Amino acid sequence: MNSKIIRIALTAALAGFLFGFDTVVISGANLPIKQLWNTSPWFHGTFIMSMALWGTVVGSLLGNIPCDKIGRKKTLFWIGVLYFISALGSALAHDPYLFSFFRFIGGLGVGASSVAAPIYISEISSAENRGKLGASYQFNIVFGIFVAFISNYFLKGFDGINDWRWMLGVEAIPALIYTIMVLQIPNSPRWLAFVKNDDDSALKVLEIISSKTLAFAKLKEIKASMQQNLSKEKLFNGRYNKPILLAFLISFFNQLSGINFVLYYAPEILERAGLGGEDSLFASISIGIINLIFTLVGVWLIDQLGRKQLMFIGSIGYIISLSMVGWCFYTGASSTLLLTFVLVFIASHAIGQGAVIWVFISEIFPNKIRAGGQSWGTGVHWVFAAIITLITPIFLDSESGIFKDNPWPIFMFFAFMMVLQLAFVKFMMPETKGVELEELSKRLSK
Repeated sequence: MNSKIIRIALTAALAGFLFGFDTVVISGANLPIKQLWNTSPWFHGTFIMSMALWGTVVGSLLGNIPCDKIGRKKTLFWIGVLYFISALGSALAHDPYLFSFFRFIGGLGVGASSVAAPIYISEISSAENRGKLGASYQFNIVFGIFVAFISNYFLKGFDGINDWRWMLGVEAIPALIYTIMVLQIPNSPRWLAFVKNDDDSALKVLEIISSKTLAFAKLKEIKASMQQNLSKEKLFNGRYNKPILLAFLISFFNQLSGINFVLYYAPEILERAGLGGEDSLFASISIGIINLIFTLVGVWLIDQLGRKQLMFIGSIGYIISLSMVGWCFYTGASSTLLLTFVLVFIASHAIGQGAVIWVFISEIFPNKIRAGGQSWGTGVHWVFAAIITLITPIFLDSESGIFKDNPWPIFMFFAFMMVLQLAFVKFMMPETKGVELEELSKRLSK
């Protein structure tokens, strides 16, 4: 791979680091905030824990607008600004309402990042390296999650009752670094050609990321694809029903695996299994390590085995691990055994859905509606993530939760949904590895 492509793609992928850090750092602040403000389970779930996710929903559904209007690069810049504001505002908030507002701001950044970064990376990559470079975004998400778990662990006890403020505020440092770095990357050549109709600038970028010999041929191919769609395209016009359905299903199953349920509430779930407060935070770090290792495996394999095969492997792992976690809770098995199967679950996600989802959605829509298609897929993903996070306190709350004594039915439900995902992968999901974006749009559109 061209070293310039790697540098450019990894810079854009750093948005994923902030994504992962921002969404999971709240797990360490969950219980202290609950004790500090003593809000009801409904308020805690609706505002404090899931407000960032509702911001993510808005950011993902509307993220295509700045991506098309001001470009992928400028959108990535403003995403960094949102993360910075959110980190400082959340850390300094003096009441739950202001805290929820700044968490919402950070959610906007997460949602927009899940649209802009995968699109940008897919549009500067070739068919041969698109999987690895696209999956680098997921790797950065996982790395951000890992760093958030470690940060929470070491900051616990740093400043007494204000520990959680430091946990959230420290994100401002990487947010500022990322915002400065993203100014150095070029605009997407496909955006320049399709939206700005600036062939000269598009050609210059293509020469940077490929070679002068190949750049003109690639621009010609992009323009040829553009000529086939001269009229104003709308996402929901019937022509793109197949990629719309594929994006919906992969996003739906991603959240119905229970991944955000486990990541956001890891310390609380592990405490239910018999681990003390500090031990549960330390065990959360092991979740981050396994997530990181198997995401690397997924990144390495995605262009070799392909997207479909990784999803198949991950689905089998989901079914086994979730069933066993449910069994461990039901029978009261040891916390060590339960933690083992939680780690198997995390590994299954990392090598399957985690490695595939952002790459797959960014590939299956044509150039002209890619931003809209990405917004659709990520919007579905975050709507279900927000719903699950919203209702979790209703099930887990120690006083009024439906499964306050034993959450085993929740894990068995997730295991059943993964059986349905396996059927989706087997019978509906196409393989996209090694195929140029323009060719994929022909295959998947009417």
